[in-house]
Amino acid sequence: MPPPARQSQAVPAPEHRRRLRDKYLELGLAALTDEEVVELLLTLATPRRDCKAQAREAVKRFGGLRGVLEAEARSLTAVPGLGPRNVLGLKLIHEVARRFLRDRLLGRDFLRSARQVFDYFYHALRDRRQEVVQVAFLNAKHAVLSVEEPFEGAAAGIRIENQVLLRRALEMGAAGLVLVHNHPSGEPKPSAGDLRVTRELVLACRALDLRLIDHLIIGDNRYFSFSEAGHLARFEDEFEAFKKANG
Repeated sequence: MPPPARQSQAVPAPEHRRRLRDKYLELGLAALTDEEVVELLLTLATPRRDCKAQAREAVKRFGGLRGVLEAEARSLTAVPGLGPRNVLGLKLIHEVARRFLRDRLLGRDFLRSARQVFDYFYHALRDRRQEVVQVAFLNAKHAVLSVEEPFEGAAAGIRIENQVLLRRALEMGAAGLVLVHNHPSGEPKPSAGDLRVTRELVLACRALDLRLIDHLIIGDNRYFSFSEAGHLARFEDEFEAFKKANG
């Protein structure tokens, strides 16, 4: 008589992993170190193997959670013990976060959701190695209609084609827009070129009954707002003075 077939049994999660999950569920993400967050993410794609060593090495190699999430896939797979399945999980969570922030932004009032807008653009632009321009098109109530990246970046600075930008705004029936670009150096202080570009865009918008609501420069966890600094008001006054002088 043949021996009874062995019943498959699920391999229990290591006690360390269980404690880590319980810690997150009880205290939230803020209670976890970067290494613990990466480890928890890795366990989602590696249910039966300890991931502590891989998480520690990844955080060390890339300088923290942000570096791990922003690292290229081939760089991640160079970490001993990390394979394509682990990398898929890490890259997916990063892109999901970006999409969530973008979708949460759409339809919201920009003036009452400035922090949400900054959070989205910072997450979207902070790891870009060259200057990148993104634009939020707004309706008459300042609700966001769309967020787009209409221009390619350039190492020497941002490049804005007002005709292309304003045509797009008119196509979607936008009443205003918010221009955002990053400074890879981390310093959000505007350059002379940034001021010139902003002035030209303000004047071009006003000529078409559109408004540039703000221009944000994203730096290292901080930003510069042309509106808050008073530059947009100054350019608006310049347009009104020109209009009055020319009847």
